Amino acid sequence: MIPRVQVTDAAIATIDQLRAEHGPLMFHQSGGCCDGSSPMCFEQGELMINETDAYLGDIHDCPFYMSRDQFAYWEHTQLTVDIVPGRGASFSLEIPLGIRFVIKSRLFSDEEMQELVPVSWGI
Repeated sequence: MIPRVQVTDAAIATIDQLRAEHGPLMFHQSGGCCDGSSPMCFEQGELMINETDAYLGDIHDCPFYMSRDQFAYWEHTQLTVDIVPGRGASFSLEIPLGIRFVIKSRLFSDEEMQELVPVSWGI
């Protein structure tokens, strides 16, 4: 099965740092504008997930969710969570570190579309 979401080594190092301080983590990408369309990292359970959120898989043992509206735009792409310098305007846990999570993407091939990890909705 081909994962819908993956993570870079730099983002893994940040996840490890945040997990050591905050415990289990989760990611969510909403359909908002600006920073609302960036992946946000929360303490697991801090953000309420419901039937309008797609579970795309885990990145470094953290569940990754995306809002239904956002998923409609991204369902044909593989997402890679990375980290870049800069301060975002969100409530994501990495912001005080002077860095922010970002999404890099690429389109799946027709062949890959047949072998994707299935999406589930809600918790």
